Amino acid sequence: MFLIVLGTTMTNDIDEARDWQGAEVDCEACAHLALKAMARCRLQYACVNDRYARRIDRFFDWNPELANSYTEHPHFEVRAIAAKYANVFLLPPLLDDPEETVRWNAARRLPRRLILHLRNDPHREVRIRIATLLDVAELAPMMADPDYYVRIVVARRIAPPWLERLMVDEEVEVRRVVARRIALPVLLRMASDPDAVVRLEVAQRLPTDLLPQLRHDPDWRVRDEVASRVDVARLAELVDDRDPLVRDLARMRSDENRVMELSP
Repeated sequence: MFLIVLGTTMTNDIDEARDWQGAEVDCEACAHLALKAMARCRLQYACVNDRYARRIDRFFDWNPELANSYTEHPHFEVRAIAAKYANVFLLPPLLDDPEETVRWNAARRLPRRLILHLRNDPHREVRIRIATLLDVAELAPMMADPDYYVRIVVARRIAPPWLERLMVDEEVEVRRVVARRIALPVLLRMASDPDAVVRLEVAQRLPTDLLPQLRHDPDWRVRDEVASRVDVARLAELVDDRDPLVRDLARMRSDENRVMELSP
């Protein structure tokens, strides 16, 4: 079967039964030939020798008792998928597997005390996922992770008192998460953050009595948030704001308040 893509002939081998080294899968030479007669494997659909992960996964789904024999297979896809089904007592050695997918699949099934060292795993995807598994109290060392997304996950999960250490994180998205979660008494300290999107997060959480402190913010979005919620008695400086949207909002609220005061 061939596909023509932008004038280039490309072989579509998705239906071919080949192993991880590219050789054609031979059922007659397979150690599990007897399973074929029992409909517990199927060429091009559920086969441990196939190079496609979905077919390998389907094989172990049908035959989970065989996974123990494949945790040391030379193909990493087989080891990774076997780790989902194998006896947990066989999994600790896989935490040091050279492939990150194998390490992660083993880690997700093991007690947290055994996977703590993966907080320093060389692969970011493993550290990201480990940060979703650990207890909140075990996340503190990961606040200094070199990868910004690991720190984002940590900021989303760590206990609020720890968030002060991330208030000055170099990554703006980390600081945004902090601004959404940090305790209100500390939140106002982030009102001077160098990035406007962080200051906007601050403005959206501040109680109305503290909003006037942001009425001179250099970003119109922050001032607009102030104009939308601040007590009308504090709108005077915003009715002449340099931004038309902020100015119009402040004047509209002022006018509405004036009408209400004049109403019987």
